[in-house]
Amino acid sequence: MHYLRRSARRTTNQWRRSITYWIGAILIGVIAVLFAQMGDKAADLRTEIINWHPWAMLFVAPLGMAFITWMTRSVFKGSQGSGIPQTIATLHISNYTLVDRILSLKISVGKILLTCLGLICGASIGREGPSVQVGASIMHAFSRLLGQSNVAAKRSMILAGGAAGMAAAFNTPLAGIVFAIEELSHSFEQRTSGSTLTIVVVSGVTAIALVGNYTYFGRADVDIPVGTAWIAVLTCGILGGLAGGSFAALVIRISKGLPGFLGRFSKNKPVLFSAACGLLIAIFGLISHGTTYGTGYQQARGIFSGHDHYPFSFFALKYITMLITYCSGIPGGMFAPSLSIGAGIGGWVEQFLPHTTPGAVVLLGTVAYFCGVAQAPLTATIIVMEISDNQQVTLALLATSFLAFGVSKMICPRPLYGALADRFMENLDRTPPAEPQEKAPEQKSAHH
Repeated sequence: MHYLRRSARRTTNQWRRSITYWIGAILIGVIAVLFAQMGDKAADLRTEIINWHPWAMLFVAPLGMAFITWMTRSVFKGSQGSGIPQTIATLHISNYTLVDRILSLKISVGKILLTCLGLICGASIGREGPSVQVGASIMHAFSRLLGQSNVAAKRSMILAGGAAGMAAAFNTPLAGIVFAIEELSHSFEQRTSGSTLTIVVVSGVTAIALVGNYTYFGRADVDIPVGTAWIAVLTCGILGGLAGGSFAALVIRISKGLPGFLGRFSKNKPVLFSAACGLLIAIFGLISHGTTYGTGYQQARGIFSGHDHYPFSFFALKYITMLITYCSGIPGGMFAPSLSIGAGIGGWVEQFLPHTTPGAVVLLGTVAYFCGVAQAPLTATIIVMEISDNQQVTLALLATSFLAFGVSKMICPRPLYGALADRFMENLDRTPPAEPQEKAPEQKSAHH
């Protein structure tokens, strides 16, 4: 009888834990969809402002970005940045008082609101990075609700939540699983467990149930037969790797502080500096007729479908506005703008490659630049494959992605998000703890 009671108690606890996982996963899916809708509304509002008078952005962008920076330093402290480095860092911090602070629900709310406000201001950001931190925060909150004390179990929940947030944001469940393995946990002694897979799948199904089984870029029936068409693989792989690796190297350098006057200005007058960044973003937006504002999703979709054609200046200016946005320190991710730049590179390259299918070259440019930035070839390949609903170009995407990865590594030896996570933890070390009795965090490097 004693054995039966113990077995029944264990079964009840397992069911309670599983149901909690499912509720958390559903919540991530719902919030990701709401976040996407809020982001779309923000972009629509920006379009209305531009249609009313394009020069209005010269006031909206500086004032809005100054306000966002003030909010990140007063109301939502710690909400700055992409969200992915912060999530990676929490997998390597042993002091869970700090983890609770980084993955607080208040910061998640701030991340969502301020990212949407950044999109109204025309900042070159996306919501996918913040969705990772929001998903991790939700599962961490449920982990605390369950009273989990096992460190490995806590980290597993954070990992699963982050991956689920990314999967629900892009509507790409398979990419979410690979992202958890390749990007979030590549230096973390953790195997993707059944609970991680379940949380990613349930959150993805929830998003599909709410908005339908859409594809981020639409559907592409294109192919790249082996032969002369594979010149596109070499061209896009090298160009994307060079551009993406250079961007990652510059961001890592900027994360250590800007040089000279700019460094002093950003440190001593952060709100005013952010306003200056907003003014530059508005100026570039005027030069590009509004194409460099926001995520770049509409432009990427237009290039992908073949309806829109942009000159070299499109992705060059988008590249610069992404760097300026990062310098400002406002919340927002780099995934969506990177896909937009990659699509711009592919759309520009395809005019010089008449023997290849145009839409396919756009996909290759997208995967090459994205992989050049993130240095995660499998994640890049599967994301592009899923957002275009095309499995015919998988081999070409893989080849391009790994070539871009190799080229990027030569320029930027350290993966971007791992380096930013290390930088984030170094800053935590220099920040005085909230409570006097709090111990210094025991932590490992996020990238070995």
